[in-house]
This record gives sequence, structure tokens and C-alpha cells, in this order.
Amino acid sequence: MQNVDTTKYVIYADITAEGIVERPDVVGAIFGQTEGLLGSDLDLRDLQKTGRLGRIDVQITSSSGKASGTISIPSSFDKVETAILAAALETIDRVGPCIARICVNRIEDVRAAKRRYVIERAKRILVEMFDENILETEEITEEIKQSVRVEEIIHLGKDSLPAGPNVLDSDAILVVEGRADVLNLLKYGIKNAVAVGGTNVPPTIADLCAKKVVTAFTDGDRGGELIIKELLQVADIDFVARAPEGKSVEDMTQKEIVRALRQKIPVEQVLDQYKIKNQPKKRREITTKRKSLIREKPLCVRNAAERAEVIAPRRVVPREVVPKFAPAPAVEEAIETAPEPEPVPEPQPKREWFRQHVDELDGTLSARIMDRNQNILREVAVRDLARELKETNGDVNGVIFDGVVTQRILDIAADRGLEYLIGAKMGNIAKSPSCIKVVTKEA
Repeated sequence: MQNVDTTKYVIYADITAEGIVERPDVVGAIFGQTEGLLGSDLDLRDLQKTGRLGRIDVQITSSSGKASGTISIPSSFDKVETAILAAALETIDRVGPCIARICVNRIEDVRAAKRRYVIERAKRILVEMFDENILETEEITEEIKQSVRVEEIIHLGKDSLPAGPNVLDSDAILVVEGRADVLNLLKYGIKNAVAVGGTNVPPTIADLCAKKVVTAFTDGDRGGELIIKELLQVADIDFVARAPEGKSVEDMTQKEIVRALRQKIPVEQVLDQYKIKNQPKKRREITTKRKSLIREKPLCVRNAAERAEVIAPRRVVPREVVPKFAPAPAVEEAIETAPEPEPVPEPQPKREWFRQHVDELDGTLSARIMDRNQNILREVAVRDLARELKETNGDVNGVIFDGVVTQRILDIAADRGLEYLIGAKMGNIAKSPSCIKVVTKEA
């Protein structure tokens, strides 16, 4: 039998005989006519006993007084010795009483055949078996995510409007159409969305819109357009964002959602687009007052020349008191003889205390966390600033850092009760709480 553990090559040969011969005749001819031909090291009988040569398999048939067939011999030798054994087979010229001819057809590398089988089988396993497991895993993951999102949803007001958990705490909210839209936004971490539940906008939405910066985020169809028109008439919204044409918010990917929100347009532009009358005077006053509190423009540090111009005091000229019934020439004489006041020297602008920290941090991408006495509590990398602020225990009064003041950093700083935030430049800020002073080194 062929030893599958040691076989490296298989010799395949064709045999033809001028007469009728059978398998034992062919095997006997192979052993007999190669005996002593290759020396004792390559004697076929000894090699077969030691397992270096496998069982000689002969398939032969007879027809019209002649015989033909195939021979296969497994070998555990290397390439050179296997080739020598194959060449030795071709020296056999007789099988029994008949003239015969043996021709080596091919030598098969068993390991290469196994490798081909492994590759083909691996392809089938990958397609047939792993696909089912991947789908099953995705279903489990999606089911778990869906259950978490459902648990996070809250219901607002007597209308039980589905909303994200951060709607009541956020200064800015998104108004979407339905529950599925809120679920999709929760999937990507947007937790400040609330659904109107149709074209009939409930009073709960109007009350929320009067207190927060509102972005209406609707589908890119006719229904989304109708909802926007009704929101413009019954609620106080600030921006409008639309899904791509023919697409719903619930079907959008994270990149599409971010792109749509970045392309939001102010409500004034939408009012002109739909030719809707302006808001009533009372609502405009409330809106203006609210926005002044929520979206106060951040302060900037001016350069030394501009600050000197701003803080330089005006020169005050003493005003001469003129009697009520004094004649006109006396007035002219009083004006002419008024003494020239001495010029007041303009004081040099005082250098802000934090300027030294700003200069030292320039180009380091580091942040200094300060206490109420303007002392450095610790210095961290800008990338770790958000985490450090979240872990503060109330001893931090402000931050000076070499980075961009983002909405996320600003929200965290306001939440932790910081008094000031000093950065390299200002990012895209949608809202700036009035409780924190934001300063940058940009003019």
C-alpha cells in the first residue's frame, strides 16, 4: 500500500507488450530486470521492504493479441533518485515471453497536488461556511445595538415624542421626522435629536424650539419639505438641513449625515426661498435675546498695537463756562485765551498674564491646566485634554493650550465650570456658552 505519510512523488508509465501478459508478469519483470542495475542502495526489493518505495500498481488490458496498460510507483526519495528509478523502468524490454516497451509518462509531486487541493478546498470553505457565520455575527451585533438604542430613547411631553437622551440637556438639538430617524442618529452617536412624528407639529416641539438652537433635519422628499414649511410657521428654528434627494435620514450613513449637517443653511435663507413672512415682532425679540445668551461671539486677543489704540484714553479739553448774557466778543476772547491742556502720556498696554504661557506652548501641541491663582496644575498633550477635563474634580479654573478651540472642548469646559479657555485659534463653533470666556491668539 502507498504510505501517504512519506510519499513525495508518484511515477506514472505506459506499457505495451507484443502478446498477452498480466499484472504479475509485469511486476516480476520490473523487479527481475532492475535487480543489480542500480546497485544495492537502489534495489527495488529492499526499497519496498523498508518503505522507501510504495506498492507497484499495474492496470493492464489485452486486445487483439496485444496488451497495454499503465504502471504507477510511489516514491519517498528526492527528485534525483526518483528520476533514476523512472529511467530504470524504461530499460525493461521483455515481460515474460513477450517483447515489451515501458515509457515514463509523468512524475507527479504529491505535495503539489495536496497544495492544489488545499487551495481549492479552502476557497469552497471560505465561500460556503464563513459567509453564514459572518451574517449570523452581524445579525447578533445589530440586534444588540438595536436594543441599546431603544433603551436610550426617551419620550418627551404629553405627545410622547421619541428623542435622544441628551435633548433636554443640550443647547442645540436636531428636529427629525420619525422614530427611525432618531434610531439611525443614535447609531452614530448623535443623541440630541427629537422626532415630530408627522406634518402636524406638536406643541412640545414648539416649546423646545423656543429655548434651544434648532436644526430641522428632514428627508429629501416632498414630505420633508412640508414639515420644514410647517416648522417655519409654528416653531422657532435656526437652521435647515436636508437629506440627499430621494433619500431618508433613517437610511443615511455616518458620512452622509455629517455632510448634510455641515451644509445646513440659516433659517432666513429658507424663509426667502419658500416666500414665508417674517416671524412676529415678539418672537423675533425672544429669539434675539436667546441667541445672545447661547451663541455669544467668542472673544479674541488683539495684537499690541490694536489694544494700545483701544485702551488709550481720550484727551479731555476743559469746557469753559460762558455767562448766559455775555456779549459775543467776550465768548470769542474766552475761547482764544483758553489755556492749552498738557498732553497726557499714553500708557503702554499691559501684557496679559497668559501671554507668556501662550508663547511657551507655541508649536508644542500641549495644554496647561490652571487653577484659580493662575498656577499650572499639570501639563498634558492636546489630544488628552478632553479626557483630563472630564476627570477634573473642581480645582481647574481654566486651560491654555496650543490647539484649536472646538465645540467639544468648549462644551466640556462649560460643563466643568471653567472660567476661561485660551487656544491657538477658533474652530467651527455653533454655540458658545456665556459662562466661559474664550480667547485665541488670532487677531
